[in-house]
Amino acid sequence: MCLGIPGRVIGMLDGYNGQLALVDVEGSERKVNIGMLEDTALAPGDWVVIHMGFAVERVDRAGAERAMSGLELMGRPRSSSSDDGDAVTGGDPVVGGGRS
Repeated sequence: MCLGIPGRVIGMLDGYNGQLALVDVEGSERKVNIGMLEDTALAPGDWVVIHMGFAVERVDRAGAERAMSGLELMGRPRSSSSDDGDAVTGGDPVVGGGRS
């Protein structure tokens, strides 16, 4: 089972072979690897589910709200700034190799 945190795409980051996006996660901006969604066109305003710093799924707003509600039921308040390691928050971003 994987636990994903929903976030809304703010924009794409220059460089990194187009694999990094800036994502708003409950008011905190995170650098997120979007390389796993290479077949999905993402744009600012789109919602994604993030696990371990990687966007693993594109969802609509209703899906993001359901995910946030589920997190609340498990005891994680929406206003929490802790991401429990679900997003790249510092250091060098994780970028896959071999793709152009």
